[in-house]
Amino acid sequence: MFYETADNRHGLKRDPWKALVVPRPIGWISSISKDGVCNLAPYSFFNAVSANPHYVLFGSGGRKDSVRNIEETGEFVCSLATWELRYHMNTTSATVPPGVDEFPLAGLTAAPSRLVRPPRVKESPVALECKYWKTVALPTDGKGEDHYVVFGRVVGIHIDDRFIKDGLVDTTAMRPIARLGYMDYSLVTPETLFTIFRPKVDEEGNIIDVPKAAE
Repeated sequence: MFYETADNRHGLKRDPWKALVVPRPIGWISSISKDGVCNLAPYSFFNAVSANPHYVLFGSGGRKDSVRNIEETGEFVCSLATWELRYHMNTTSATVPPGVDEFPLAGLTAAPSRLVRPPRVKESPVALECKYWKTVALPTDGKGEDHYVVFGRVVGIHIDDRFIKDGLVDTTAMRPIARLGYMDYSLVTPETLFTIFRPKVDEEGNIIDVPKAAE
């Protein structure tokens, strides 16, 4: 099948768009309002976009509490959503009034950060402390809601020592989850992990070895 996105006439029961660019990491974003109220919300349009310096971004449909808080205070934290915390994460996706703190609502502990004011999720094995850089308002065609992309520079990283083995982070042991389409998610496990080394290239740019997956 093929359809043009301007009309979005795909003929399916539900829009397939979010089921096509998958899996997507979940940015579990904590922020704090200028009045000191914490906010915690998951965003599936999220990713790391550079390594040095470290930057992350997340996309928001509409100007939600997270966007407003981050722009007003200049800081946020992203905690890792895992299998053990899947229902807690889902609870924080509920649409509640701006004055509601999602940490106690979801039964989570707001742990102090080191370099920024917003707390991190204590129960999560990873947290990225971020300084706000900028917001990009995406162009629209006048249909649907406005969308904003928020960029932050990662200034501090928390890693649970239990998941550091032989000098490397054991990512699969954390059992992170990712968003698929509709209401579906995916789980990263040791059984789904595979390793492929990059091809070797000679001085003239010719590929001389294409490694297979590591056994």
